[in-house]
Amino acid sequence: MDNEEKKQKSTAKEILNFILYIVAVLLATYLIVHYVGQRTVVVGESMRETLQDGDNLVVDKISYAIHDPERFDIIVFPYEYSEETYYIKRIIGLPGETVQITADGTIMIDGKELKEDYGREVMEVRGLAAKPITLGEDEYFVLGDNRNESEDSRYEDVGLIKRKDIIGRAILRIYPFSSFGKINNKNGKD
Repeated sequence: MDNEEKKQKSTAKEILNFILYIVAVLLATYLIVHYVGQRTVVVGESMRETLQDGDNLVVDKISYAIHDPERFDIIVFPYEYSEETYYIKRIIGLPGETVQITADGTIMIDGKELKEDYGREVMEVRGLAAKPITLGEDEYFVLGDNRNESEDSRYEDVGLIKRKDIIGRAILRIYPFSSFGKINNKNGKD
């Protein structure tokens, strides 16, 4: 084999390795985005003060395969009446619990006041939760942190969220860079 043939084989091998590398990167990216995590952008003011309009987040799609969603987790789920529309809200009520919002805006879970520090304003609309709502074994009651600017489980078109519809939990803000960091999914009053 002369030098020219060796050079051609070496170039072909490099091209093949490059193609295999690109295929591996694309496959890994696909698997991560579809099964492990995804980027999502906050649109609107329903989660203000915790999240702002335009925040870019990483959503963990795999941890709920290991454990159940917990109270105060910030979750992403599809809006049933509009394709490619996803909501981001905080879990307030868990499966089997009874949720009610009193006339003064207090959230009651199984007849006891929920101590939480996310909703800073008195809720003006109690919606479906004006009367006690008992959640099924796979249902969650969600609210936005900016309660008076949020369309959430209080409204019929959102309603209770089924476990199977939860895409994942927001875990990291990646943009704006000045707010980069882990997202608090726990109550400050614990």
